Amino acid sequence: MEAPLLLEVENLVTEFRSEEETVRAVNDISFALHRGETIGIVGESGSGKSVTALSAMQLVPPPGHVVKGAIRYHGANGVSTDLLSLDNRAMRQYRGKELAMIFQEPMTSLNPVYTCGFQVMEALLVHQKLSKKAAKARTIELFREVQLPHPESIFDSYPHQISGGQKQRVMIAMAMSCQPSVLIADEPTTALDVTVQKHILDLMVDLQARHGMGILFISHDLAVVAELADRVLVMYNGKIVEQGKVYDIFSNPQHAYTKGLLACRPPLDKRLNFLPTVSNFMQVSNIHVRENSLSISEIIDTLEETPEERKKRLEGIYAQEPVLKVEHLKTWFPIKKGVFGRTKGYVKAVNDVSFEVYPGETLGLVGESGCGKTTLGRSILRLIEPHEGKIAYGGKDLFSLSNRQLRHLRKDLQIIFQDPFSSLNPRMSVGEAILEPMKVHRIGKNDEERKEKVMALLEQVNLKRNHYGRYPHEFSGGQRQRICIARALALEPRFIICDESVSALDVSVQAKVLNLLNNLKQQYGFTYIFISHDLSVVKFMADRMLVMKEGKIEELGDADEIYTNPKSDYTRQLIDAIPKGRLEDIEQAQKERSERKA
Repeated sequence: MEAPLLLEVENLVTEFRSEEETVRAVNDISFALHRGETIGIVGESGSGKSVTALSAMQLVPPPGHVVKGAIRYHGANGVSTDLLSLDNRAMRQYRGKELAMIFQEPMTSLNPVYTCGFQVMEALLVHQKLSKKAAKARTIELFREVQLPHPESIFDSYPHQISGGQKQRVMIAMAMSCQPSVLIADEPTTALDVTVQKHILDLMVDLQARHGMGILFISHDLAVVAELADRVLVMYNGKIVEQGKVYDIFSNPQHAYTKGLLACRPPLDKRLNFLPTVSNFMQVSNIHVRENSLSISEIIDTLEETPEERKKRLEGIYAQEPVLKVEHLKTWFPIKKGVFGRTKGYVKAVNDVSFEVYPGETLGLVGESGCGKTTLGRSILRLIEPHEGKIAYGGKDLFSLSNRQLRHLRKDLQIIFQDPFSSLNPRMSVGEAILEPMKVHRIGKNDEERKEKVMALLEQVNLKRNHYGRYPHEFSGGQRQRICIARALALEPRFIICDESVSALDVSVQAKVLNLLNNLKQQYGFTYIFISHDLSVVKFMADRMLVMKEGKIEELGDADEIYTNPKSDYTRQLIDAIPKGRLEDIEQAQKERSERKA
């Protein structure tokens, strides 16, 4: 017997109109969600998956609007309501209470001037009519339910005072506060640690089993969707190009676009020179889409690096003297209390860390949020001043250099930051942002020569020359990341630290950026420290892997060896948390979900 219908989307069309053009973001799609069911909606940025969710909530930002179609909510009382027919006041009775949404970016979804606890309480006070005391107790209970540490403390914390994973859990607590019938989760685990992601996916399955809600889970990553969903809708250019049960989609994908999404996540059982991308499976022109008839395994086989090739490459790297030596590095942050700000202790973000990096090597630096990996990367560049220790680059002790000498050396040492939008000046065109450090370090004879080099760099990172005069807000996340790569390359560096530089990107865009970094490494002989929480990405990029936990090195060695034979329980936990997308895992996950629902 089929479960009761919860949400029915019929012939939905949503457009964004401007003076120049009309973009049909959602183009005549239909599907139905039943009680206790999870539907995964997957696709790249711009495919229409988030706009579909926002249409259901009547939250499409201007100049977007729903042109036609129906979105019917079927309540427990048997009454069917077309949500698109409701005015804003009537719709508020459904938002939060019957339909709730976890937004993609928790920092922009949480109000910075209110505490986390107040923002969750607000929904309870409006929809549940609880007293303030009861609402506070329920909020703290919800924080425990979503496994937030020190829930009483987080109740009084502001969004900027907690980590990204904690903010996402606050958003889940807020969405679950009124026990909705439909939960829409829009990329709820993007940019989170794999361990935190696994906890959140398990949490959502538990909450669904307990409350019998239907979930629309939106993601760009099919492997993540496989952990949670019963059925999958694959969206491309506003249309549903393929749909079916999770196992069927993974075992026998029909559309070339689905094959591309499945293939471009770094494989864990092979060592590839380059990752497949969607373009390996389909080529799009203004006239038509041409599909490649090759299977996923056939394309991956052409990109594989043999053990012999890897051995020869690594022998060449480790026959050299190290370019970077880090010895007993400590970066501590004082904890100050009282009126006079006396130091009561230290947060030991990096605590007695030693390692070496060789020319032409990629050292992967991996660990959960708060393990110290970003602090370590910034300490090496002295963007954060270490407490003690020694850092030598090219034989020069970085601690003994004057500010002027260090500024000159920064030309060779560059960093690509995690968030490209916040690391670009919104008032400067991207061309000016890339050209500015070239002027500081006197690269090029004049501005005309520098401008020509900037345009060549834009082309090198797969952007266009005419993008020179555009501003950061005019680009997608993947394009902004490429702009930051171009800015780092402008100084002709030898050593680059990539700090979570692909963590928030679509898997297809991520594959392109990773391939670009590897191409540039081969072309210019760069040395990388590649920081990430995602072991599958680090395993693809890195020659050696350094695993950090609580400011210390947990494990250091060959990337493939650590993945196949981890010595530390912590490393094993990180590996186990990676969504594998294997058919046996999908079958097991579906079996476990069925048992929980029963």
